[in-house]
Amino acid sequence: MSGPSTAASSGDNGLRLSTPTLDAESQSLLQAISAQGGYAYARMAALSAAGDQSAAEAARDMAWEQLHSGPWHSVLPVWRDAYSMACLHVAKFHFAAGEFGEALGALDMGLIMGGMLLRKDLHDSVLLVSSEARKKTKSLQACGDFKGEKLVPEVPVDVNEVLKILPCRSLTSRRVEKRSALSLEGFLCDYFQTGTPVVITNCMAHWPARTKWNHLGYLNAVAGNRTVPVEVGKNYLCSDWKQELVTFSKFLERIRTNKPSSSVEPTYLAQHPLFDQINELRGDICIPDYCFVGGGELQSLNAWFGPAGTVTPLHHDPHHNILAQVVGKKYVRLYPSSLQDELYPYSETMLCNSSQVDLDNIDKTEFPKAVELEFMDCILEEGEMLYIPPKWWHYVRSLTMSFSVSFWWSNETDSSDS
Repeated sequence: MSGPSTAASSGDNGLRLSTPTLDAESQSLLQAISAQGGYAYARMAALSAAGDQSAAEAARDMAWEQLHSGPWHSVLPVWRDAYSMACLHVAKFHFAAGEFGEALGALDMGLIMGGMLLRKDLHDSVLLVSSEARKKTKSLQACGDFKGEKLVPEVPVDVNEVLKILPCRSLTSRRVEKRSALSLEGFLCDYFQTGTPVVITNCMAHWPARTKWNHLGYLNAVAGNRTVPVEVGKNYLCSDWKQELVTFSKFLERIRTNKPSSSVEPTYLAQHPLFDQINELRGDICIPDYCFVGGGELQSLNAWFGPAGTVTPLHHDPHHNILAQVVGKKYVRLYPSSLQDELYPYSETMLCNSSQVDLDNIDKTEFPKAVELEFMDCILEEGEMLYIPPKWWHYVRSLTMSFSVSFWWSNETDSSDS
């Protein structure tokens, strides 16, 4: 296989992507792919490394077909790495031609769908391509702070209007306690050790995200050309729910123009490791110190971004969870884990942490025990964090366009399934 500059030499900009892991591992990877019957792929990959862009596209298509040849868990890891390899080759051609959006699209697909072997090459290439793209469209500093159209205006919630769209009995039961600038000791003693939810206020003012993420210009500048997976439909339990891959700029346009009364299904970026993918956005947030209480270890960091009306149906998670509300407002309802039987979880393994009860329209005949259950709830405002203990059932509805971050962590005293 030739060096990293060969594939990029077809352009006249002198732009080349360095892929040291690919260069070191390409021969052994192609042998492994051939051993699984991927002779045609190996031939196309060799041609693409020699400067044939159409061969690079063909290799990517072949690997894509293998990724969709059966259930995701049954796909051989070598084909995921093959897909990453092909994405890197395709990105090299686009980058050499100065086609930065197309190069980023190929790299993002490698990050989202590919294996782990070439992940560092993909991440490093994203940084280089993003840097060159900003030179072309002016740097972030030159663009200022992007003051202009806000995603969400700072308007207080009209409780009477909100109650018209919330589940029955909302805001009539026990409210989740709100604590301002809660100390770590107070959090540990009063909530963490007792397994009690709490809303923590005045703890996110220092996050750059609090001033940046409510501006379309900023989000488009740092992420507009990136490809992200989104959900389309009311929620993941609905029969018409589906997933799509779109550019972040297209996603922003969809949610900006989405109206709660529209017949168009909402588009939601839900539980996606966006900050592993886009480093600039990761730099805008901080891991709350609360996540390290009890010897905590962060398990995952996910983004939740969508229009008003997006719903996460009633479910529970195995980890401690801090849900940080950066932009917009959400309604959250919580039930303790002791009420599991009354909430009728699905029997299927894949959905056993989800309730069959649709809080927006409870079937009182089928789920009678769920009707009068006591719960805790709150309206989570911008700049607030909600602590959700492990196994607490929770339902979440966006009241406005909303951008949230969830921090899952576990500690050594948690049960084995956490």
